[in-house]
Amino acid sequence: MINEEEKNKLLKMAFVFVSIVSVFFIAKIGTEFKNYKTIGSDHTPTNTITVSGDGEAFAIPDTAEISFTARASEKTMNTAQQKVNEITKKSIDYVKSVGVEDKDIKTANYNSYPKYEWQKQTIQCVTIPCPQPEGKQVMVGYEVSQTITVKIKKTDLASQVIDELGKLGVTEISGPNFTVDNIDQYQEQARKEAIEKAKAKAVVLAKDLGVKLVRIVSFSDGNSNAVMPMAYGSAIRMEKTMDSSVGASLPQGEQKITSNVSITYEIR
Repeated sequence: MINEEEKNKLLKMAFVFVSIVSVFFIAKIGTEFKNYKTIGSDHTPTNTITVSGDGEAFAIPDTAEISFTARASEKTMNTAQQKVNEITKKSIDYVKSVGVEDKDIKTANYNSYPKYEWQKQTIQCVTIPCPQPEGKQVMVGYEVSQTITVKIKKTDLASQVIDELGKLGVTEISGPNFTVDNIDQYQEQARKEAIEKAKAKAVVLAKDLGVKLVRIVSFSDGNSNAVMPMAYGSAIRMEKTMDSSVGASLPQGEQKITSNVSITYEIR
């Protein structure tokens, strides 16, 4: 016969077993219920509509980029380099004086090479017909050039800077190219307008089709917030006879930032 002590042990073991089994089934039921709630949430919908929208924003350029070249041709390379260095230094000192920072001044290109000319040899005719004179390439000196790119944060100074650089001996000026320094806010504005238009189209389309919009299943920004310049500069060669009293006229216009989005909705 089972005594009282053994009986109590068996009851305790049975209770523990039942408790473990109960916890297991409760956890199992909870998992199944959770899975039931998410059934269909990760499936690829078969009934969808896709709409698109476009938006744009306009910004007044706040930065002008100019590049200028100092060039010199001399008998020796050292002399040509000294002349270019002198012009470049004076030009950089000037743009710094009007507020351009060191980080916005950089060398875009530096060239140094010998110059050659084709020279004919002089001969005396001792026979008839006279032979054609021969010639050869003769080095006559060196040409050195340095191109500097400058970013001007005050666009109204661009015309003044171009005029002054022409007086300092630079041979070519390219620009100005007007841009918007912090364009992110305008890109966001254009994209927001595009999204709102796409959403409005979706509501109208769903109503016309007699369906209901469920959720967005995909989104794409088609043209990566393209920036369309509305004004730009061009290359200018500075002539020695240029009338420096006449300032350059540089309308800066505005820039149009565009966005085109596509949204796909699940419908039912």
